[in-house]
Amino acid sequence: MTPASPSGLPWHHRLRSTHLIVLLVLLGVASSLPALRGAGRDLDYLRNLLAFLGKFFPPDFSVVPKVLVALGETAQIAIMATLFSMILSLPLAVLASRTLSPRWLVLPSRLLLNAIRTIPSLIWALIAVAIVGANPLAGVIALTFYSIGYLGKFYSDAFESVDLDVAQGLRAMGADALQSFQYGLWPHAKPLIWSNSLWMLEYNIRSAAIIGYVGAGGIGTQLHTYQEYGRWDGFCTVLIFIFILVTVLDFCGEWARKKSPKKSINPSLRNKFPQHPPPRRLPAQLSSLPPCLPRHLCLQSHP
Repeated sequence: MTPASPSGLPWHHRLRSTHLIVLLVLLGVASSLPALRGAGRDLDYLRNLLAFLGKFFPPDFSVVPKVLVALGETAQIAIMATLFSMILSLPLAVLASRTLSPRWLVLPSRLLLNAIRTIPSLIWALIAVAIVGANPLAGVIALTFYSIGYLGKFYSDAFESVDLDVAQGLRAMGADALQSFQYGLWPHAKPLIWSNSLWMLEYNIRSAAIIGYVGAGGIGTQLHTYQEYGRWDGFCTVLIFIFILVTVLDFCGEWARKKSPKKSINPSLRNKFPQHPPPRRLPAQLSSLPPCLPRHLCLQSHP
């Protein structure tokens, strides 16, 4: 009897996940086409763009001293917010990781991280300004809470992407759960952790330029002032310095990613934990026994 041809199956049984994803993307694009409609007026978009960009050049480098002071405050806000969010995100990431925590802890932890990511950084800034006033502290508070949602997600994904063979090998050598995490999992997740943290620092520097519009300190206040008074040449100078700082951080993140260690157990750790005795080898006369026979019965019958 010949098997049934796949072409004879109903169409919904022949759909693959790739086909379904492509179909959903096409439906999403088709339903989003109305977003491309313009204002309905006959405008020369290219001429408007060139006229607007012409106001940015040449940049006004006379504002560099003020820009450096504001950029320093922005970096301070971003650094402190990233530091606090790293400290608070690590335990949340462990709780949200399916490979490290029980299921009853994973779901509420992930829901908490999703709820934090739901609120944009500008809304966090408005809340912080309402609580502590218009000052850099409001920016630190806003970006700290905003970053926890993302770093918690990134860290938990990093823990889940790491191969657990080394950690499980250390457990087999006698290490406890904390030691296997410290020596077996953390060294392999650490480059991803640092890379994601540097990305978050870069993102917070750019976000600090936005939350300054609502009074949360940083270079955003200066950007808002230049925009209000139409000083686009000074606005361009600020953007140039933000670009330089973000580029430096991007190179630092690339360097951290290249430092990812290979999967292996450090030889110095072998003396740290007592090894279990090697498993007993089966006697040669048992090699002809059928494989379905339980091993413990063989060992009991032939010590």
